[in-house]
Amino acid sequence: MDLHFGDSKPTDEERAAVDALLGPPESSWEGADRSDADLRWARGGRESRDLLLPGLHAVNDRVGWISEGALDYLCRRLTVPPAEAYGVATFYAMFSLRPRPATVLHVCTDLACTAAGATELCADVESRLTPDSGVQVERSPCLGLCERAPATLAIRAGKTARLGVPPLGEFEDEALSGPIGGSGGKAPRDDGGTSRSSEAESGGGKGRRGRETTRATAVCAPATPETAVRAATAPETAPPEPPPTTAVPQAGAGTLTLLHRIGTTDPTDLDDYRANGGYTALRRAFALGPAAVIREVTDSGLLGRGGAAFPTGRKWQATASQPDHPHYLVCNADESEPGTFKDRVLMEGDPYALVEAMTIAGYATGAHRGYLYLRGEYPRALHRMEHAVAQTRARGLLGDDILGQGYAFDIEIRRGAGAYICGEETALFNSIEGYRGEPRSKPPFPVEKGLFGKPTVENNVETLVNVLPILTMGAPAYAAIGTERSTGPKLFCVSGSVARPGVYELPFGATLGELLALAGVRDNLRAVLLGGAAGGFVRPDELDVPLTFEGTREAGTTLGSGVVIAFDDTVPLPRLLLRIAEFFRDESCGQCVPCRVGTVRQEEALHRIVDRTGADAATDITLLREVGRAMRDASICGLGQTAWNAVESAIDRLGAYE
Repeated sequence: MDLHFGDSKPTDEERAAVDALLGPPESSWEGADRSDADLRWARGGRESRDLLLPGLHAVNDRVGWISEGALDYLCRRLTVPPAEAYGVATFYAMFSLRPRPATVLHVCTDLACTAAGATELCADVESRLTPDSGVQVERSPCLGLCERAPATLAIRAGKTARLGVPPLGEFEDEALSGPIGGSGGKAPRDDGGTSRSSEAESGGGKGRRGRETTRATAVCAPATPETAVRAATAPETAPPEPPPTTAVPQAGAGTLTLLHRIGTTDPTDLDDYRANGGYTALRRAFALGPAAVIREVTDSGLLGRGGAAFPTGRKWQATASQPDHPHYLVCNADESEPGTFKDRVLMEGDPYALVEAMTIAGYATGAHRGYLYLRGEYPRALHRMEHAVAQTRARGLLGDDILGQGYAFDIEIRRGAGAYICGEETALFNSIEGYRGEPRSKPPFPVEKGLFGKPTVENNVETLVNVLPILTMGAPAYAAIGTERSTGPKLFCVSGSVARPGVYELPFGATLGELLALAGVRDNLRAVLLGGAAGGFVRPDELDVPLTFEGTREAGTTLGSGVVIAFDDTVPLPRLLLRIAEFFRDESCGQCVPCRVGTVRQEEALHRIVDRTGADAATDITLLREVGRAMRDASICGLGQTAWNAVESAIDRLGAYE
């Protein structure tokens, strides 16, 4: 593809997809048919750059791939250099710049699904869906459906008419074009301008019923070759997707704090949410005032639940105290760590809780605009969050004057496109702004210069939802849960060789053995992976490890975001480690040499060991240690710094290659 404006023209469908997002072009430069316009003058400019990712989604979802003509047209509309847009489009796994069928079937081949037979499933599906079937099969990293492994996700491009959410299990029409849930299509910007998304596409407070949309999805999990093929070719015959309650084995238990509404409250009904304690926390926040809210969060001892365990109150205070304005709030819902699915369950089962929590965080930190960055592989979570944002805005719980308190706050939903690295906060900012999702060097830190160069507070879904019980029960009562240094309840994603996989809520301090007993660990346990692909393995005789940030560190492993994957002796450990290495090689953004080269060398060494093509396994293990140390010490972000963790722990604790 040429990396400059060429002569290729968009098709009518491609042009319609872009225009649905940006409105009709206003000049010949942008593609309007106006012979009197001066082609030397380009309207627009950098203020529209943040609509590049939604624009790529619009074309990809309408047509199934992004042609040179479509990319050129989008670049002219946004005044973005084609070379830069090409770099962005090729960064994301869900986009294609080559022709492909309208239907793509993603088959998860990551850790939990591999342990459940995903390799055989994928081979069988590929043999049934030949190239002339009209379906392209792609082996995918984790789809976030680990409790129902093995999993598949079918995505069909094309123009459809939305008349409401269809029954679960059928293809669910998705909103595609651009930012979803905006306020009247005018998103406040740091430069005083506005984004140019139309009211129809950004929600505009009118909801989504009857809107013209594109892209349809069908989730099939647990999948068999027959059901996966039906989901891709005849979705009306595929098994229905179960409700979020099935992912919470403790659903209905009176002891739950974060999950107590899942299974007891209708996630689509705002009145039901309010009848079950909803918006009590926001009313208390308004009664306390921003400074007192931050003090409550600080006194509670809440640590970030995304893996870094940074004190949330300190982050909020640092952002709120910045004199530069506007401030932004970003909710990181791009959980892509293999084995992680807790944020998906919260958004599907209790979406209004996240809207309320984001409103409180924005109020406390002086932000009037919040961005929810939601991974592209979560169609039902997208529907639930869209609906929740639209309903709360219509009822005065988002907008210019929330609950009559004079505070203005709104939420814009941005959809990711398949990039694990965008879970890193600064890579996420770059993605929203329309750049490649590559991490930034620190300092400056996001609380000083984050999204659009302005002070930004970023938290994940679980962290934000914890703010609600802090305000309703008070900081001292919340801090009494758990341990002195790890306070409150914690969500754990349990999958693999267990009888009852799902999301479990336990107070910090419970042991790994107690958690696995709840999940029903199977016989012949071989190992447990804590923290996902970036975590570490523990042996079956180490199940007394306390599940706290400090307890797992002292045990030589990590809690991470709460991933717990159990493996019995039927799972080939060397192949599993090779899959972890392949994951990090694929997901490395390539920005820094230690990670870009190190992840490749790690995979090559593990391939030689597994395939027995190397002269000496001991030599390759020595090389792995050297490469691992270099990645850990010199990589710019956590991906490269942790890419060696699981392999190292398997060698040292499990004797994986003895």
